[in-house]
Amino acid sequence: MTTTQPTGSTAHTVDAGTYAEILQFYARHFQLLDEGRAEQWSQQFTEDGEFGQNVKPEPRRGRTAIAASMRRGIDRLAESGLTRRHWYGNVIAEPDGDDAVRTRYYATVFETPPGGGAARVYLSTTAEDLLQRQDGEWFVRRRHIVHDGT
Repeated sequence: MTTTQPTGSTAHTVDAGTYAEILQFYARHFQLLDEGRAEQWSQQFTEDGEFGQNVKPEPRRGRTAIAASMRRGIDRLAESGLTRRHWYGNVIAEPDGDDAVRTRYYATVFETPPGGGAARVYLSTTAEDLLQRQDGEWFVRRRHIVHDGT
């Protein structure tokens, strides 16, 4: 993973190929979540992965705990009939040692009511991940989400 240094900046970024891999990873990752596939989504965390939010007292640790927590949320959402879509952007990716990358991005969650109608913004956040490459694939080792306005 080569790094480049933009003119006039001290921040290091990943090369274009790695950046494209990371964007593809996030596209698959969030679509799994939006499809209600909590167990498959959680498999994209390392075995000892961590998922934390500033609005929760403790992060979930390990794939099993992450999957169980997300499954509960997805099941509640299914009962409501709402459809949620995660939209992410403004991804910054910086190398962090061998086969690891730190990312920071914005994520907005939209909700559409049953039967269609106007979608609304449910949540706006900033997220920071530590991604780890294992056997050629990216996994989330640590994720921390900060809800805007909190």
